[in-house]
Amino acid sequence: MWFDESTFYQIYPLGFCGAERDNDFGEIRHRLDKIAKEIMRLKELGVGAVLFNPLFESERHGYDTADFFHVDRRLGTNEELKELVRKFHDAGIRVVFDGVFNHVGREFPPFKEVRAKRESTDYRFWFDIDFGGNSRYNDGFGYRDWEGHPELVKLRLENVDLQNYLMDAVRFWIDEFGIDGLRLDVSYLLPPWFFELLRRTVRERREDFFLVGEVIHCTNFAHNLSPARLDSITNYECYKGMISAFNSENLFEIEHSLTRLFSAEPWALYTGKRMLNFLDNHDVPRVFTSLKRKEDICALYTLLFTIPGIPCLYYGSEFGAEGGKGDGDIYLRPSVDAIDRSAHPELTAHIEKLAKIRGGSRALQYGSYRKVVLQNRQLVFQREEGSECVFAAFNISDDGWNVRLGEGEGKELLTGVGCDLGAVYLPPHSSAVIERSK
Repeated sequence: MWFDESTFYQIYPLGFCGAERDNDFGEIRHRLDKIAKEIMRLKELGVGAVLFNPLFESERHGYDTADFFHVDRRLGTNEELKELVRKFHDAGIRVVFDGVFNHVGREFPPFKEVRAKRESTDYRFWFDIDFGGNSRYNDGFGYRDWEGHPELVKLRLENVDLQNYLMDAVRFWIDEFGIDGLRLDVSYLLPPWFFELLRRTVRERREDFFLVGEVIHCTNFAHNLSPARLDSITNYECYKGMISAFNSENLFEIEHSLTRLFSAEPWALYTGKRMLNFLDNHDVPRVFTSLKRKEDICALYTLLFTIPGIPCLYYGSEFGAEGGKGDGDIYLRPSVDAIDRSAHPELTAHIEKLAKIRGGSRALQYGSYRKVVLQNRQLVFQREEGSECVFAAFNISDDGWNVRLGEGEGKELLTGVGCDLGAVYLPPHSSAVIERSK
């Protein structure tokens, strides 16, 4: 499918466009052109799909939805978003929206009606309401929220009227904007039957619609990766493992996860399935901030692009943008205008090269995974699909390293020079992607 072969690029629109932190529900601002100006640059970078965090009307950060059918007025209008998606499509880039179906904000009209009419409205059945209790907002009733955040009101998805409402919103996003997929926020809290309902709904419009679930816990979610449910989930295990392994100079950590998840061993959890791989996003520190030895940044991105699954970049990190958690995560979600694009040109060029390599390699898109060499500071693994075989090699030590892979000739795809697979040399803090001749 197209998503297996794409490099994804994640944008948090409210931050990217420099929107106000709080929505005053006043006049409409027109900021989506800031994204449109980046389209050709993303095309040159090798991006095949853009993943947007919330775009629709909300109280503050996007995940406290107030309206599923209108673009957040801090960003623009529905017509402007429709035009933006068209421009991405004209450039050959797919578009994925963020679907927030577990909870809404307190300004969501059905919840506002419950606050006003209490037991007199049928909207009370859209939420888990306790009219004998109270909330931290002194509503005169209690309700379930998302993980202790009372500003995020938990939806009662079992309600059929609510299901119809949400599926109508999904149909609207497809028909009005022409989107190609959805990210499902906190999908680890959504029931499997909801995935199946959503899959049936999107399949009415198109067979190749992409559904990726956000899963932040290291649990076995593989049973939900099926044609009737989801195509992919976020790979938080390898996110943590990649950065931790490089910082501790212990590549055994990430290789353990790769074998556990993707190898040919009968107990491997996700062999033959796709996960969305990343080094940072809108919820976690920037990779350049997290990485202790900055000289390893290019090798770390090589790892991202060569392990099984779909690579996803977070906006600005291709320039080495930094940012840690704090003050509502605003440092993770800066305006695009605040990002220095000239600080690390070698990183940007390296990522562009990696996207091109993966875009032309069936082995990296679909191939099997097998460990070849593993030491604390050195790792080589093999990806193979049909007649194509690719080796990814990493050396994060301060010394050069020679590794023997076997007989025959190969081509070092990162540099484009030939190499003898019997003796591959890696300089300190380097990586290689080698295509072996068959």
